[in-house]
Amino acid sequence: MINQTLKFVPTVDNQQIAVWELSDADVAPKQANNKQTLLFIHGAFSDKGVCLGIASYFVSLGFQCYIMEWRGHGSSSQPQTDYNLEDIGLYDVQATLSYLLDDLKVENLHCVTHSGGGICLTICLTQYPEYIARINSITMFACQVFAAATTPFNFVKILTLKAITGKLGVVKGKPLKLGTMNESYYLLSQWMDWNLNQNFSSYNPTPLAKQLLTLTRLATKRHSLRQSKLKPIKSKQNKTSTTSQIVDYRSLMPNITSPIYAIGAACDPIAPPNGCLQYLQAFKNSKNQWREFSVANGDLDDYNHTRIFLSRHAAKEVWPTALDWIERHC
Repeated sequence: MINQTLKFVPTVDNQQIAVWELSDADVAPKQANNKQTLLFIHGAFSDKGVCLGIASYFVSLGFQCYIMEWRGHGSSSQPQTDYNLEDIGLYDVQATLSYLLDDLKVENLHCVTHSGGGICLTICLTQYPEYIARINSITMFACQVFAAATTPFNFVKILTLKAITGKLGVVKGKPLKLGTMNESYYLLSQWMDWNLNQNFSSYNPTPLAKQLLTLTRLATKRHSLRQSKLKPIKSKQNKTSTTSQIVDYRSLMPNITSPIYAIGAACDPIAPPNGCLQYLQAFKNSKNQWREFSVANGDLDDYNHTRIFLSRHAAKEVWPTALDWIERHC
């Protein structure tokens, strides 16, 4: 039986982040001199529940496992002000890594993320590089941030989603079968702007009108998207903002040298395989590894965004590849 022990970890901006330790008294842990610790970080519309399946799998194999819940999710504190993916990465993930590596003195740490969890981990490590050498490996399931709108059709889909989400203010996860948690427009618009602008920089909202102009250019000149990968679209806020300096996380990704195994799902519209691959390639590390799961590749399922991380088929054929990656970097 899996036991779950809750620890609240404080952040520098006074939030309490839920960090769950999973254990099984019936399973002998790995030897102390080769003790491997896994940190799981979920994505949007989720809490620790989405990680319990794969984390329990690793616990059953003798790994020490922890699950971090984003602020405003699960048992973590609920902020009184809006927050976005940068807040989660720069505060929540940083506090959790400090707790595991500095307070608990974990020596062999591996990070396993789903969707936005990988984005938040990336943001954290670009700004806190002292943790990089202390992470043995990273496994990213369905993670991308700047390549879901590379065609006019997909651009329109995300732009429409942004407009609708802006009207709603909050998107409820359960009614739409997106997950157990709700997400705000403030958080979701950041991910949508990154994809629409094809960049990955600190929060700087782009007006819909500006992105409609981009759509017009896409319809007339397909090559404009190819150019935008090298030169991100600048909004009026970019030109006039004097309150803070824009951080280009994409340019800092190659500094993250921990070996990364990226997993893509054939039928994932949120993190399409090509987008996940482009995200992995942005780290510019030849030691990284890519795998797309699909029926065409001889796999059991054309997985979607959730099933690639949590499903019976994933447990049978996807999780073992993550195990292999982690064991190769023990």
